[in-house]
Amino acid sequence: MVAHTILLDFTVSSNVIADVDKRSNLKSTIANVLNDYFTGLKPLTEATVDESFIVLYTGPKSSLITVRGYPEGLITINVEYYKEDEEEALLSFEQWRYLEADIALALNSQRSKRLPPVRRGTIYDLYLTLSDERLLEYDIDKLVFEARSPYQKVQIVHSKSLGNLLVLDELQNMSEADLIYTETLMQRGKENYAGKEIVILGGGDGGLLWELLKEKPKFVIMLEIDDIVIKACSQHMRSICGDCLDKRKGDNYKIIIGDCVEALAHMIEEGRQFDYVFGDLTDIPISMTPHGDAWDFIRLILNSTMKVLKPSGKYMTHGNGASCPEALTMFENELSQLSVPVTFTKDRAFIPSFFEDWIFYQVSRK
Repeated sequence: MVAHTILLDFTVSSNVIADVDKRSNLKSTIANVLNDYFTGLKPLTEATVDESFIVLYTGPKSSLITVRGYPEGLITINVEYYKEDEEEALLSFEQWRYLEADIALALNSQRSKRLPPVRRGTIYDLYLTLSDERLLEYDIDKLVFEARSPYQKVQIVHSKSLGNLLVLDELQNMSEADLIYTETLMQRGKENYAGKEIVILGGGDGGLLWELLKEKPKFVIMLEIDDIVIKACSQHMRSICGDCLDKRKGDNYKIIIGDCVEALAHMIEEGRQFDYVFGDLTDIPISMTPHGDAWDFIRLILNSTMKVLKPSGKYMTHGNGASCPEALTMFENELSQLSVPVTFTKDRAFIPSFFEDWIFYQVSRK
């Protein structure tokens, strides 16, 4: 049971909107075409806003149809109606195509566009975003798990093409199709983890821990603050995490539930050092300047990590989407200002559930 919103756009000459007589004919033309498709179409109200006009109609299935003309020559038609799960759509796919074509022809429109239905009110969110906030619609067909932890909203949904997908605070995090994310983060085939001591900051989905354990490390410590994420993934994301989240300690690993900042501080006090530290935490923020709580957190993690790395150690982390070069540049500038001088390399990979290239960093002391 969801509300469907259909969006249609048309471009006409601006003088058609500005001229009173031409505007009246335009509105009548649109109404005539709409009458052919929507039985019982009735005018509800009409208004002028600055130099644009708005006409509202009611139609079948309690639909609301908004026609708006902008002085620049843009005509938008929005059709909104409520649809039960098994109920037929207001118009079929082909009928929407014909409606767009008929209005474009009647208006002699220079350009027209019909967007797919936007479905609102679903029990699971179909719409997530790219790193630069462009909208994506996923083929999600089931809500597998949902809970709100003390830290975030945790969901696991099922996608027809991606399998189960972990979503945290409305952001896609890891799907069953995303092994490439973990392999690029750990630079599989380029780094040797055998016999190494490793710390994972975050990583609650268990994917990184599971893949690192295959490399025969000496010991891995995973620091994750959200126990609900761990429990949900251990049950519903087993193709990603295997059985490594089923218990908090294994022969060569330990999962600690708590704040990684506090844990790092204790490690620094104890003088502990590691071969690798993985930052599988928050993404690089998208902002105009490197200021604010998120950037302060990133700086704190970077400087703390440098203190627990062996001289030959590496900090491995993800950045953000390749479509956010300004944010990535700001992060790289932060690397140049750390308490110890560092050098870095980077890699990129297309992540299926992100629908974009993602940037990964490998940071070493100079």
